[in-house]
Amino acid sequence: MKIAVGLSGGVDSSVAAFLLKQQGHDVIAVFMQNWHDVTGTLHGDCEWEEDRSVAQMVAKKIGIPFVFVDLSKEYSKRVVDYMFDEYSKGRTPNPDVLCNREIKFDAFLKVALETGAEYVATGHYCRKETITDESGKEIHRLLAGVDGNKDQSYFLCQLTQEQLSKSLFPIGDLAKPEVRRIAREAGLPSAEKKDSQGICFVGKVDLPVFLQQKLKPVTGKVIEIPADSEIYKRTDKFDNIHSQLISESKPFWYEPDSGKVAGSHQGAQFYTIGQRKGLNIGGHIEPLFVISTDVNRNLIFVGEGQNHPGLYRKALFIDAKEIHWVRPDLAIKAGDERRVLARIRYRQPLQAASLYMYEEGVYISFDEPQRGITAGQFAAWYSDDELIGSGVISG
Repeated sequence: MKIAVGLSGGVDSSVAAFLLKQQGHDVIAVFMQNWHDVTGTLHGDCEWEEDRSVAQMVAKKIGIPFVFVDLSKEYSKRVVDYMFDEYSKGRTPNPDVLCNREIKFDAFLKVALETGAEYVATGHYCRKETITDESGKEIHRLLAGVDGNKDQSYFLCQLTQEQLSKSLFPIGDLAKPEVRRIAREAGLPSAEKKDSQGICFVGKVDLPVFLQQKLKPVTGKVIEIPADSEIYKRTDKFDNIHSQLISESKPFWYEPDSGKVAGSHQGAQFYTIGQRKGLNIGGHIEPLFVISTDVNRNLIFVGEGQNHPGLYRKALFIDAKEIHWVRPDLAIKAGDERRVLARIRYRQPLQAASLYMYEEGVYISFDEPQRGITAGQFAAWYSDDELIGSGVISG
């Protein structure tokens, strides 16, 4: 079987390629360059060139062909432009999820298939299982990786059945220490390489500097909201669950006079819910956290302490057009509800919740209030250890 491996120069994809070669497959290594601009990056100007060099050495060590592809135009248009647009609206996108949906398992997949490959493989810590339904149709299940500390199924929450049908995840049954051990014993040049950080293919960045390529800084006020504010003393009574979900999923609304001016900032679009660093405001016993941003009024609202009530909400809403089912056969219809496990960010422990489907979209009501629900991020829901659906949080 001919398999194209997305070889990044990291240890995970290196071991994925090594294992497939050991299994007797016809393996080719494909290195993707997706970003050229170094504005705002913190790891130097030529990080991608170093990654390519390591990837070439890995391919040579394993004994597989090495192919270089430049997908930077697609990445800029389909991931980075989306990022800038979302931040300009005061939303916080997840470029890693978009990168997987739009680049690794779309643009890269097409390139790989054009080389004659039957499948693409990556170093993601997740698993795929294929089953057959009563009609004989194949259904591909996206399962969490065995290593709970490294499970990356969340990053693949937007994949389709067609994309999964052509995808392999060779290290999904392994723990990270085992992957490192295999790399060392095989003498792979990436064995001790540190895990990548930051934005997919861009790296670790100074986000305000990175965003200022297109978003102009504008000075505004930082307003501190006290934890005992009347805003949090909701006493609403609801006639039905729908009304309750609408209320519980709405972000808190603050006026400029809801608190006191605590400082200034250079643009509300550069901040996100739950952010602590970058505020540069002293004089508090506990750290300040961003609890709300308003790009239209260029205001940031903050609260003192990680348990501030402004950081927590019981429910979230996903617009109907933003709902994606990895398992379309398990989709629920308007008026239906389902118990699930859900998360709103990578590495968050799965949370018990209920899905409530309506014509306008789906509400996720958590058993316990969740910290830092953020518009633009992805919520993903699971049945046991299978990721079955996801969507972009609307508010």
